[in-house]
Amino acid sequence: MKAIPEKLADLVSEKKKSFANLATVMPDGSPQVTPVWFDMAGGRIRVNTARGRVKERNMKKGSRVALSIMDPENPYRYMQIRGAVVNVTEQGADQHIDSLAKKYLGQDKYPFRTPGEVRVIYEIEPSSVSTMG
Repeated sequence: MKAIPEKLADLVSEKKKSFANLATVMPDGSPQVTPVWFDMAGGRIRVNTARGRVKERNMKKGSRVALSIMDPENPYRYMQIRGAVVNVTEQGADQHIDSLAKKYLGQDKYPFRTPGEVRVIYEIEPSSVSTMG
């Protein structure tokens, strides 16, 4: 597992509202990119989505992904992370999306939940980290 460089560790901290642009691969091999909320746990990037969304269909355990995380205060300060999905779970996913809503929106509960929605956490283990800034 590749560590996040200390000089850019604030970009993945709970204190900064950095968005990640998550790149996945479609079944036909074409790329798909979407901005996501994220956090870190145990050196892994964690993203959360609902079952049925495009990124959910593209990410399985072992899937290769890439993330670009830009400093919201200085777009010339960013990192690119490449890695693999090492864990996929629904367990704790509702609480996780609520914690991300607290970080990004200042709200205790995720306000965009739809009836019957099933949330999923994806843990991504970095294998490569490149930076600027």
